[in-house]
Amino acid sequence: MTDSNNESTNTIDLHRLLALLRINYKLLILWTVIVGVLGFATAKFIVIPKYTATTEILVNQKHSNNNGQAYNNQQADVQIINTYKDIITNKVILNEANKELSNSNSVASEYGRNYNVPVSQLKKDIKISNQQNSQVFSVAVTTDNPNKSAAAANTIASVFKKRIKKIMSVNNVTIVSKATAPSAPSFPNVKLFTLAGAVLGFLISFIYLLIKELMDTTVNSDDFMTDDLGLTNLGHIDHIHLDRNENFGAHRSRKQRTRV
Repeated sequence: MTDSNNESTNTIDLHRLLALLRINYKLLILWTVIVGVLGFATAKFIVIPKYTATTEILVNQKHSNNNGQAYNNQQADVQIINTYKDIITNKVILNEANKELSNSNSVASEYGRNYNVPVSQLKKDIKISNQQNSQVFSVAVTTDNPNKSAAAANTIASVFKKRIKKIMSVNNVTIVSKATAPSAPSFPNVKLFTLAGAVLGFLISFIYLLIKELMDTTVNSDDFMTDDLGLTNLGHIDHIHLDRNENFGAHRSRKQRTRV
């Protein structure tokens, strides 16, 4: 008996919720569109865009031509990539990269100008990653300027290639692909911001309507009075609409008959 009552209550609540959405669909659509447009405008005109340039590096130590050790040598090269990541983000590499970015003629000629990027900021802008069991790892640099990102990524890779030979006696470093200035920002994603704004607008309007409905204590049906409160329905009193002109006319005619 209890289960049937709960099922009935859930069905009524669901119908009430669907009716609420159907009645206020215009408000839901309006808020979805408005906040979606705000998300688009924020991503397009307010948030400072970020550009990411990526270069790929292959570090492959030269081993003896022993076929039985080939696999082990490859796995050793893969495992040591984590060490290369730490070296790239070390001040030994970043200090020299900062000097080249600031003063190198090659940077100025290739990218139109030099870039003064502090070492602390350069370290924050770098992201290093690699695929599993791959000897190639990527160095991605994200800044507020596409040319600066490309210049920083390529300069860091060049400095690493020169210095790693002395630091770890590595004799085979190859820059697989140089970084190029990106044409589109990596952040913000305009489509994602717009979609997030639209979803947020819908949720805000839906929560507002739901709270408004839950706080509404107006009795809208006889079933609530009889079923929930246990009251007896004695009947209905219809609304009587009186026409003011007819009312005053009848009152005036009664006054005239009284005077006569």
